[in-house]
Amino acid sequence: MRLLSLQILVCLTTFMHLLCAADNDSATSRSRIDAAWKDRAVCDVTTAAPAPGTPLTLWYRRPAQVWEEALPIGNGRLGAMVFGGVADERLQLNEDSVWDGAPLDPANPEGLKALPEIRRLLFAGQNKQAVDLAHKTMMGRPQEIKSYQSLGELLIETQHLSGVTAYQRNLDIHQALATTRYDHDGVTFTREAFASAADGVIAIRFTASKSKAITFAATLKREQNAICAAASDDSHSLVLSGRISEKGIFFAARLSALASGGTISRADGRLIVTGADAVTLYISAATSYPGLAHITGPVDAIKPMDVCRSIMNKVVKKNYNLLKKEHVADHQRLFNRVTLDLGSVTPAIAALPTDERIALIKKHATADPDLIALHFQFGRYLLICSSRPGGLPANLQGLWGWQMNLPWDGDFHTNINIQMNYWPAESTNLAETHLPFFDLMDSLVKPGERTAKVLYGARGWVVHHLTDAWGYTAPADGPWGIWPVGGIWMALHPWEHYQFNNDKNFLKTRGWPLMQGAARFIIDTLVEAPAGTPAAGKLVTNPSHSPENTFKMPNGETHVFTYGATMDVMMIHELLSACIEASRILDCDADFRRECEKILTQLAPVKISARTGGIQEWIEDYEETEVHHRHVSHMFGVHPGSMITAATPELFAAAKKSLDRRGDGATGWSLGWKANLWARLRDGDRTLKLLTNLLKDMTLPNLFDTCPPFQIDGNFGACAGVAEMLVQSHIRTASGGYQIDLLPALPSTWPQGSASGLRARGGITVGVSWKNGKLDGATLLSSNGGPVTVGTGGRTVTIMLPKGKALSLSADLSSR
Repeated sequence: MRLLSLQILVCLTTFMHLLCAADNDSATSRSRIDAAWKDRAVCDVTTAAPAPGTPLTLWYRRPAQVWEEALPIGNGRLGAMVFGGVADERLQLNEDSVWDGAPLDPANPEGLKALPEIRRLLFAGQNKQAVDLAHKTMMGRPQEIKSYQSLGELLIETQHLSGVTAYQRNLDIHQALATTRYDHDGVTFTREAFASAADGVIAIRFTASKSKAITFAATLKREQNAICAAASDDSHSLVLSGRISEKGIFFAARLSALASGGTISRADGRLIVTGADAVTLYISAATSYPGLAHITGPVDAIKPMDVCRSIMNKVVKKNYNLLKKEHVADHQRLFNRVTLDLGSVTPAIAALPTDERIALIKKHATADPDLIALHFQFGRYLLICSSRPGGLPANLQGLWGWQMNLPWDGDFHTNINIQMNYWPAESTNLAETHLPFFDLMDSLVKPGERTAKVLYGARGWVVHHLTDAWGYTAPADGPWGIWPVGGIWMALHPWEHYQFNNDKNFLKTRGWPLMQGAARFIIDTLVEAPAGTPAAGKLVTNPSHSPENTFKMPNGETHVFTYGATMDVMMIHELLSACIEASRILDCDADFRRECEKILTQLAPVKISARTGGIQEWIEDYEETEVHHRHVSHMFGVHPGSMITAATPELFAAAKKSLDRRGDGATGWSLGWKANLWARLRDGDRTLKLLTNLLKDMTLPNLFDTCPPFQIDGNFGACAGVAEMLVQSHIRTASGGYQIDLLPALPSTWPQGSASGLRARGGITVGVSWKNGKLDGATLLSSNGGPVTVGTGGRTVTIMLPKGKALSLSADLSSR
C-alpha cells in the first residue's frame, strides 16, 4: 500500500491551528477539531488493552484527538506533546527559548512627572481621574510583550489505516516515558518517546514483533517562519530552520533516523523508512537566544543549526538502550526522592484509564485518593520536565504550547502564576528546579533598576504584573498592569530556598542581593497616607490594587486602582522581615536592617472588615464587585506568607471567613491556591474538597490544569497543596527555628497512608505514616542537626536531631 501524502496531514494540522487560534474556548471549534483529527489519528481502533498496572502511569484507550489530550515529555529545555496516533502520529515540539520579541526599554518617563498627581487623586477618592492619568503616563512603551511560541511539529505517517486492535498509550511518569502500542495485521507495534536531559534530545523508538514490518514517512513542519530541508551533511537527517521575525531570534531543529534493517531515503522533504526491524528518531533543537545572563546581547551570535548538528553527532554514536538508561536514571534521581500513598481504591477503579477516572469524579464529585496521589506526582513530573538548571523557568504553560501566539502570550505572570509554579520546588524535594526562576530574577535586575528610576525615581529593582524572556519590567496590558510589587513577591523565593536548604553561600551571593534590591525599591516608593484617610500617618503603596479584582466605591463607580491594598502590606511585611533576618544571618548591612525595622513599625495594618468579618481586601472596606473572584490576594499572609497563623487568632479566624465567602469554585490555579490556604487553616476536608473540585471541573483528560484554557500553575498549586496537608514548617518558634507540623490537614477520608522525602524548613527531610487518621510514625533527617520542635494533633515536643542521620519517631513523637 502506498504512503499517503503528508501534505494532507499538514493542511489538516494548519486548519486545526487556525480553528484553535480563532477561539480557544469554542465548543464548535473543539468538535470540528475532534472530528478532523479522529479521521486520521484514530482510524479503526477497536479494542483497548488492559491497564498498565502501575500507580505512576497515565493511560488511555485511544489516541489523543486534540492537543489537550496529548501527553507531555520534556527535559527542561526541549519538550513535546505526544498524540499517540495510528495512521498519523504527531509530536508537537517546544524549545524553551523560542520567544518572539527583543530587548527594549519600555519605561515611560512621563510617569514620574505624573506620579504625585496620581497619588493625590487616589488619596482624594478620585479614582477615575487617577486611572485615566496613569493610563496615559505610566504604561510601558509598548505596553505589551511578544509571545512564547511553538517550535513546530514532527509528523509521522504510517500505512496502518484500519484493523487496529489492542491499542493503548501511556505516560510512565516514574521513568518519563511515553509509549504507544497496538496490533495491526497480526503485528504488535510499539513506539516509545522521551526527552533526555542527559543528552539534550527527544528520542522516539519504533519496534515491532515481526521483522521488516516498520514503514513510515516523517517530516518537520512549522506554521510560519520556517522551512524544512534535507541536511547537507547526512542523508538520514532533515533540518527545520527559520527566524521568528526580522529582528528576532533564529531557531533550528534537526531530525535524524537510525534503522536496524530496511532502508532510509529522502523525498519531498520527508524521511522515508521502509521495511525496518527497529528505528530510532532523534530530535535536537536550539535557538540564537543569548540567554538570561545576556539578554541584551546579539540575537545572531549563536548558530542554532551548528548547535543541533553538534548535539546530534554525539547522540547517533550512542547505543539507544544506554541513552534510555541514562535518561531514566537522570529523571529518577529527582523524581524518586518523594513517595506518596494515600490509600487504595477498588480493583475496578484502579483498572480504568486516566480519563475515565476523571469522568468518575465529574459524575460523583468525589476523588479517589490514588488519583490524587498520581496528580501530585504528575505535578512534580511537570516541574522536572519544564524547569532544569541552565534553562528558562516554567512559564504559564510550563514548556508546552502549540500556538504562535499562546494564551496570555505564555509569559511569566508575576501576580501569582510564576510564583505558584515554584510552590512545590522546595517542599517536594526538587530544589534544583527553582534555580531557573532565580536566573530570571537576576536578568530582571538591570532593566528593573532602569524602570524603578525612570518611572518612580526609586532605587532597587521593580517588575510589574508580567515579564518575558527579554527583561520587560514596565506596566503592560492596561491600568491593572500598574502593580509595582511583582518583584517583592518574587524576591521571597530565594529566601524560601534558603529556609529549606540553609545554604548560606546561596543566600549571600544570590538571595540577599535580590531581596535587598526589591526591598530598597519598595522602601523608596512607600508614602505616608494623609489626614482624613483610613490609614492616616501610616506608610502605604500608591498606586496599588488587589490583582485583577475590582471594588465598588460609595459613588457607585467600579475600580481596580487604589492605594495600600492589603496584599501589598502583607508582602512588604514578609520581605522586610526576611531581609532583617537574612542581614543578621549574614552579619551585614546593619543600617539597612534598622531601616527595615523602622518601616515595619510604620506600615498600615491588616484590617478586619466590619462588614464581613473577614480580612479587609483594600485600604477601605469596599464591597467586591465579584464576591467569588478567582484571586484571593488578601489571603497572602496565610499562604504563601506566614504572618497569619494560629498564633494570630483574630486574623486567623477572619481569614477563614474571607476564604469561606470566596467559595469553592474558580479557575484551576485559583482552586490550587485555595487548597493551600485551607491546608494552612488546618481544614483537611475542605482542602480535599478544593482538590476534588480542581480534578472534577478544571482538569483536562491528560491531567493538565485549565483556567481555561490550559495553564500549568494549577498543577503545581495542587501538588504543593498536598504537601501542605501532610507537612508544614512555616511557623516560627521562640528560639527562631521552625516548627514541623505533621499531618496538619489530614482529611477524614484518608484514614491511612504514608509519604517520604518531603522537605521542611531548616534543611530537614520528612517521612510520615498514619493509621486510623492519626500519626503512626515519622522519620526526620537533618542536614545540619540541632534542636527542632515537632507537632501533631495539638501536641508538640522539642527533640535533638543528629546531623546527617535519620531519627525515627513513634506515634507519640518519642524517639524509637
